[in-house]
Amino acid sequence: MTGTSTTHGARDHARAQAGMVAEAMPILPARAYDGELPAGVDRDALTWAETVAGGGYTSKVLARGTTLRLADPAGDACAHLLVFNAAEPWERLNVADTVKIPWQAYLGPGHPLLSDQGRVLATITGDVHGGHDALAGTSNRARNDERYGDGSPEGGTPAGRELFLLAAAKHGLGPRDIPPSISFFQGVRVEADGTLRWDGSPAPGGAVELRAELPVVVLIANVPHPLDPRDEYVCSPLQVLAWRGEPTGPGDPLWDAQPENHRAYLNSADYAEARGL
Repeated sequence: MTGTSTTHGARDHARAQAGMVAEAMPILPARAYDGELPAGVDRDALTWAETVAGGGYTSKVLARGTTLRLADPAGDACAHLLVFNAAEPWERLNVADTVKIPWQAYLGPGHPLLSDQGRVLATITGDVHGGHDALAGTSNRARNDERYGDGSPEGGTPAGRELFLLAAAKHGLGPRDIPPSISFFQGVRVEADGTLRWDGSPAPGGAVELRAELPVVVLIANVPHPLDPRDEYVCSPLQVLAWRGEPTGPGDPLWDAQPENHRAYLNSADYAEARGL
């Protein structure tokens, strides 16, 4: 008997995989990432480095002050994002408040991602090319079954909600914990009659940076936008980097940029300081 048909053969085969690298996988430790870094970022400050394949998902717990950078090098990624308070995950991204409190439905630099507790979970601090969406949410299995023939997470055309469920389970969360999400790199605009128009990606090479204002759980599903009209399941790899930093505070231009946002930053700071975060 040879190969993996015996216990020893299976063990040797498994050990032979050590050190093998795939394009879509986390880099451990993150500081071993050997790609180009944004200006001013110290490689030793990296806490997350990963490529997420089209149809893939990932998740991470990030410390307060961490900057998360999502990049779309090929121009067809669509990063659907959910954010939770890591200490009390019943507090999570509230899309309605995220567009209502800043008086702006279109995401861009300076836009806070708010919970329903009046706190900022994360802030968009940088944006290259734009093209994002806080209105349509992600895809679901029934729709992907209809469009592509299979929306299951194990299939070739998984739906965003199904991948969010897998990511959520890694953090003790379930179906009742999955709210509407936001997405980056595939833009949507509202027409005069209230319908949503998919604009797609402005260009390859897009990138967006978000700053965690509290310790957060981040869930990401990289799947086609639900309004993408293309018949094929089109989604290119997403690059993820994160590095340590400081949260928004007094002296930062975003702290006082808008009265409503200022109050939300105060609420986040008060919550963190009371817990010694």
